[in-house]
Amino acid sequence: MKLVCRDRVLDLALPAVMGIVNVTPDSFSDGGLHYERQAAIEAAMRMIDAGAVIIDVGGESTRPGAAEVGGQQEIDRVVPVIEALAARADVVLSVDTSKPEVIMVALRAGAHLVNDVRALRMPGSLAAAAAEGAAVCVMHMRGEPATMQSEPRYLDVVAEVRDFVRERADACLGAGIARDSICIDPGIGFGKTHQHNVELLQNLRTFTELGYPLLIGVSRKGLIGIMTGRPPAERVVGSAVVAALAVQAGASIIRAHDVAATVDAVKVAVALRGEVA
Repeated sequence: MKLVCRDRVLDLALPAVMGIVNVTPDSFSDGGLHYERQAAIEAAMRMIDAGAVIIDVGGESTRPGAAEVGGQQEIDRVVPVIEALAARADVVLSVDTSKPEVIMVALRAGAHLVNDVRALRMPGSLAAAAAEGAAVCVMHMRGEPATMQSEPRYLDVVAEVRDFVRERADACLGAGIARDSICIDPGIGFGKTHQHNVELLQNLRTFTELGYPLLIGVSRKGLIGIMTGRPPAERVVGSAVVAALAVQAGASIIRAHDVAATVDAVKVAVALRGEVA
């Protein structure tokens, strides 16, 4: 399996680790750590040295209860970081955004992939990604970040999330985005209870059967906190274990704060599949 990201091709026969760089003051785990431009750039370079092959740059927190950020403010946060990394690093650069104006400017600054928690449903977003020839990741989220954890309900969470990401992938195809430039994400922690998250992780094969690369993001999330009883900064081991299990179940991309530990976990999972990382 591969993911074509504009002029880059990711060979996903061996899973890729996506490093998270939040250029925000309020993200749930690392808010403020990378808010200054140089700190964000240096953090990304350390992640690349640790084995990340994708860097995901975001300028708006999507934690539960997060407030929205204006488009220009988001551009001011992420674009200088993307420009700097495009000049210095030979990796796939992802922009974590939903806004069409941010998508357009970030792609022109050097980003290759649009990672959208709203699955390109904001008016103009899908057209912007398609017009620039970007790769895309469509994620499932019930509601909006400010309200998504207010009693989310499903009749069958696995089937409903599967059907949603399949429909959004179809919409991307209809907009002219190539099939091998699309990946999907069930959105662990986005409008789901703990039990919903567990059911999704127990049924990842349902998503890999759709034929798209599967991205999983569980790094330091509340799911891990419930399982381990640890605060975000102490969830490295739990996050790495879930990453390894996700790879065993067929995940192709693991989104992570703690890149070195996650790279090791992926290597172990691949070795136990009988492959060499």
